[in-house]
Amino acid sequence: MKDSRAALRYAKAILSLAKDSKEDAVVNEDMHLILDTISGNKQLDTLLNSPVVKASEKVNVLEALFAKRVHKITQGLFRLLKENKRIDLIVSIARQFAIIYDFEHNIQVAKVTTAVPITDDIQKKVLEKIVELTGDQANVENIVNPDILGGFILRVGDMQYDASISNYLSELKKEFDNIHYIPKI
Repeated sequence: MKDSRAALRYAKAILSLAKDSKEDAVVNEDMHLILDTISGNKQLDTLLNSPVVKASEKVNVLEALFAKRVHKITQGLFRLLKENKRIDLIVSIARQFAIIYDFEHNIQVAKVTTAVPITDDIQKKVLEKIVELTGDQANVENIVNPDILGGFILRVGDMQYDASISNYLSELKKEFDNIHYIPKI
């Protein structure tokens, strides 16, 4: 709990600094890059959370990975976290930053559950449809669940649209269960 509050404070401070220099969109992209990179690499995540590895070595790894790919504000965050011995908060800070940024820019998270991963083309069409329906921008989060068999389940905010084959079969089963067969005598 204490770490999440600290991550939120860092995220707010970095967002404020980025907004002052009109670089908040760039820093938001950096935060997504950091999240995707660390969450996609178990060894990197383990290294960053290891109490055995020195903070300076963790920062060296982050700088080697991101030095030419992120904005100077994000690089400054790495150094600040090194000085404060809080480098293990980087993922939490990036996540909190993205949440605050999305909230301030009316960007929703659209969760699309499919049986197989969606392609970039389908993701683009989903985003267009969401903007058409809600008037707000959205980030697509694809959840792969083979149990839905096919189709998709779209959840944006408190709205959900279930066009999955498993839902269709469930509805069909309910209809058959409600039919009372009366044989002719």
